[in-house]
Amino acid sequence: MSPKLQPVRGTHDLLPAAMRTQRTLVEIARMVAEFYGFAEVQTPIFEFSDVFHRTLGDTSDVVTKETYTFTDRGGESLTLRPEFTAAIVRMLISEGLTQDLPQKFFYYGPAFRYERPQKGRLRQFHQIGVEVLGAAEPEADAEVIALGWHILQVLGVSQHVTLEMNTLGDTESRNGYRSALIDYFSKYKNDLSTDSQARLERNPLRILDSKDEGDRRIIEGAPQQDTFLTANARQFFDRVQTMLGWLNVGYKINPRLVRGLDYYQHTVFEFTTESLGAQGTVIGGGRYDGLVKLMGGPDVAGIGFSAGVERLVALQEATGNTAMSAPAMVAVIPVGESCEMKAWQLAQALRRSGVSVDMSYKGNVGKQMKRAAKIGALYALLIGEEELAQNRVMLKNLTTGQQESIAYGEIESKLRMTLRAEK
Repeated sequence: MSPKLQPVRGTHDLLPAAMRTQRTLVEIARMVAEFYGFAEVQTPIFEFSDVFHRTLGDTSDVVTKETYTFTDRGGESLTLRPEFTAAIVRMLISEGLTQDLPQKFFYYGPAFRYERPQKGRLRQFHQIGVEVLGAAEPEADAEVIALGWHILQVLGVSQHVTLEMNTLGDTESRNGYRSALIDYFSKYKNDLSTDSQARLERNPLRILDSKDEGDRRIIEGAPQQDTFLTANARQFFDRVQTMLGWLNVGYKINPRLVRGLDYYQHTVFEFTTESLGAQGTVIGGGRYDGLVKLMGGPDVAGIGFSAGVERLVALQEATGNTAMSAPAMVAVIPVGESCEMKAWQLAQALRRSGVSVDMSYKGNVGKQMKRAAKIGALYALLIGEEELAQNRVMLKNLTTGQQESIAYGEIESKLRMTLRAEK
């Protein structure tokens, strides 16, 4: 087969079963977010490049290696969104939403990064996430974290996940920590990886994210953030922890956990698992109070998280929690050309009442019955000359082979009761 008839490397097709699983997961996340007062929004899949390049920073791997950036016919530089937060903040500013704060948003959609495809990492992937904009209080941090935990509970995977949390402190705390990291890593500059050497002056916190083995050994001796926290920063983080205790959300402090981007401060967190190998983070987020101002808006606080849908699905599969079955299907089969109109009318009436119905477009009764079995239909409704004359329908259980004749006017209530018993 020609390579051009294959999915592009790092992308994949979502066939019906996978699509159903992903859709169910997203609907669960959306439902839980609504319980917490979040409203769904959507932004375009591409933005002016500055939206992402300015906010993610020149030393970010996302910007330097991974964005899909192109020049359109009008000469504008555009970028497929590699993440949602910057796009949501752009929307907040351009739509004039800063006049009515706080704003609580839920989102879902595809994102794009040009990176080496591997298990758990795709070039086109899907994310769910939430953002709270205009709430500087630690209560917002706790609520966002509790929402993430709630989603994992409803998905049935929370027992396989650990909440790791840290604080970067306020601006004063972060600046002090940054200086200490520069002093420390400068002693080992020649031993650092090329990427970490480039990050040393611009944003040394990103070195703490390095996966290079040599870097990891050096990082073990690096100073920790908590020694540089101001009194206000400690009080803020203490309040977050107190609130999580109230909400019965367990966690562990990870002093090496950082979010390397410049606008992050105070609370950072990840929900991690050991069930997916190296790709262990299933939800990640933090507070980004400086982002709106960085993008040209007013000084508006922000806190949020994002989660990879494919990775959450993989976690469900790894832990045996993908019980997302297709809706119970019924096949309506006319036995003869003269019965087709009645069969189609019955199918349409059942669909309007909320029953999933399959109708074959051609084939004799035998072929239609084979198709009904192939698609997993639980029952077949057959209408022949005799049923047509008596205004009845033959209901056949495709699992047991049992069948019974039912009055046409009673089929809807009978079928609903039967399907309910199957669940």
